[in-house]
Amino acid sequence: MSYILEERKKQIARVGGAVRDIDCGKVSVAGSVSQRACVFCGSRVVLYPVADALHIIHGPIGCASYTWDIRGSLSSGPELHRLSFSTDLREKDVVFGGIEKLRKSLDELIDKHSPKAAFVYSTCIVGVIGDDVESLCAQMEKEKGIPVIAVEAPGFQGSKKDGYKIACEALFKLVGTIEKPVPKYTINILGDFNLAGELWILLEYYKKMGIHVNASITGDGRVDDIRNAHNASLNVVQCSGSMIHLAKMMKEKYNVPFLRVSYFGIEDMSDALYDVAKFFKSDELMDAARKLVKEELGRLLPALSFYKQALTGKRAAIYVGGAFKAISLVKALRLIGMKTVVIGSQTGDKEDYKLIQQLCDDDTIIVDDSNPVELSAFVKETKADLFIGGVKERPIAYKIGLGFCDHNHERKEALAGYDGMLNFAKEVYATCMSPVWKFVK
Repeated sequence: MSYILEERKKQIARVGGAVRDIDCGKVSVAGSVSQRACVFCGSRVVLYPVADALHIIHGPIGCASYTWDIRGSLSSGPELHRLSFSTDLREKDVVFGGIEKLRKSLDELIDKHSPKAAFVYSTCIVGVIGDDVESLCAQMEKEKGIPVIAVEAPGFQGSKKDGYKIACEALFKLVGTIEKPVPKYTINILGDFNLAGELWILLEYYKKMGIHVNASITGDGRVDDIRNAHNASLNVVQCSGSMIHLAKMMKEKYNVPFLRVSYFGIEDMSDALYDVAKFFKSDELMDAARKLVKEELGRLLPALSFYKQALTGKRAAIYVGGAFKAISLVKALRLIGMKTVVIGSQTGDKEDYKLIQQLCDDDTIIVDDSNPVELSAFVKETKADLFIGGVKERPIAYKIGLGFCDHNHERKEALAGYDGMLNFAKEVYATCMSPVWKFVK
């Protein structure tokens, strides 16, 4: 890998070489060609799926358009989150301040839409001019009688992961502000964003086990459920990169323990069900979980055998947001006979990368917070047949002439759970085996 820049070498490793910690969690340099998004974007994508809240972006219109509908999160009820509101700050507002513009916007929008809460996002320009968003939110909360929460997330103050933390702190202001009774076996799901209706698949699994899901934070989320989230017995954290901070705060203040799980792939999905049953120390729940897993595997494994036979020996490159998701992808690909040759993430930590080094085959390239030039070079070097990534990685794959599998926020195909594993196998097969690649150099 002689083509790697000197300052990037500590963020790249090859499995089988000297085991070392990979540098990660670095602040993204403003204007750099990085695949990682900014602090504001990190906060926005976490909070966006709260469907009955008002989301208003205090900044230029570009910030609102960049993050509008980026999660693709479905709602079973209200869809206020689908509307993207902005104060549309201009040059005059930079000089004289934009706080009055924000005040008028909040006053009008809250009266018109009657939200259960409002999130007000500060962007880079607000961090520069110094509008006192926190004070205005406190004032509007008293006037309107709903929680109005300032999300202080100027994009230049860190990385996307810092935005996750800021979003968790905003959500934590809601937690514990309502008291409602809950059933004996009650959990919260943290970090599932109901992409393509995945949450509804998971809710059905837990319902069959006899588990009540009190709050989904934040997919198909409701403000009142989040306010009552402290009454659950357990937090089940799906996307640990985005939600682990909230889980830790709830454990410290409300003594709600948490489990890290993944709902992607057969092995991790089954473990997610078993681990919840183990937590409650209930033979009844465990028996229900075993029955559910047996039924699902009996249906799924025969269907997967065709895809495994066709895909065995194919090579995949993975570059996604969270490292926990990347780990699940390696396991899922292995189940259908594919080998991972490149794996990277935007927000992984040192422990995540250590686990990846243990899990992957020798010569697998591991990369943190990569860029298009690096990713293109890695994919070519390893002769990958498939690239799994998000919206920013799709052009890289297509320019190289490589099959691409979308694992990003706005996808339309559910990939969680047992049905999701079959959908994933079908998508990978259709992409890798497409005859179009015969006509591309």
